Amino acid sequence: MSIFNSLEELSSRIQHVPQRVVSLVPSITESLFDLGAGSSVVGITDYCVHPADGLARIKRVGGTRSPRMEEILSLQPDLVIANQEENPRELVEMLDKSGLTIWLIFPRSVRDTLNILWTMTDLFQLEEAVLRLRILEDAIRLAEDSLSDEPPVSYFCPIWQGEEPGQTWWMTFNDQTYPADVLRILGGSNIFHARERRYPLDADLGMGMPEEADGRDVRYPHITLSEVIDLAPEFILLPSEPYPYQREHVPQFREWFSETPAGKKNRIIPVDGTYFTWHGTRLGKAIQFLGGLFRQSELESF
Repeated sequence: MSIFNSLEELSSRIQHVPQRVVSLVPSITESLFDLGAGSSVVGITDYCVHPADGLARIKRVGGTRSPRMEEILSLQPDLVIANQEENPRELVEMLDKSGLTIWLIFPRSVRDTLNILWTMTDLFQLEEAVLRLRILEDAIRLAEDSLSDEPPVSYFCPIWQGEEPGQTWWMTFNDQTYPADVLRILGGSNIFHARERRYPLDADLGMGMPEEADGRDVRYPHITLSEVIDLAPEFILLPSEPYPYQREHVPQFREWFSETPAGKKNRIIPVDGTYFTWHGTRLGKAIQFLGGLFRQSELESF
């Protein structure tokens, strides 16, 4: 087995600073460059776009869900970084069978993400990054300390949408996810914090009997219009990814959710989704650029 989750496990396999890294996780690609390990990266996905000025020379190996195995192998990496949620299990198992060393990450909270960044700092011996991470830790601590000054603000954040006969549905996340934890430290309270996904889709939408989850991910439920209206969110956030919500979607949401406080107060806000869906150093940008998100009284893009 060459799949590892922690620094201790990686250290048992890697006896030196990795020199040839394939990153199958866009947020980790950005973090490697931000922390000073960009020169080690030899392979990235088609969705790795940050930092734009540092990626031109690097081989692209396909999408996060369908990378080209033979191209990864041709790069002869001494480390492949994958994400349990973003990269298919079958791919990770194939890489493992090929004898590659894999760091498999699965952050579900801000703390998990910080631990990944600290592991990266240790693994690549990035001494200059230590101060940066300490500053980030302090910023998060200050943000959390400030939560006691004001009550949290309720929100609904769809990340996908679709159609079933007679109704539109939205996918969102519960509080066992990284996006929810980022929005928590910014002062938000997820109206679907405890809602679990039911299988199949009809059951999740309240139109059928649920099956046993049998190990399937239940953190991303599908939500109906009436569920959102009943919980009366004060804000509705429209992130630019994974579903490409833009400002032009706002009028339709205003119509759908006109009965909610968010609709009545014009608090349906387009947001750069990478700030709370990309775990890694982008966490610092989330605190910097979204710090006033839940203090808005009217529509403003973030």
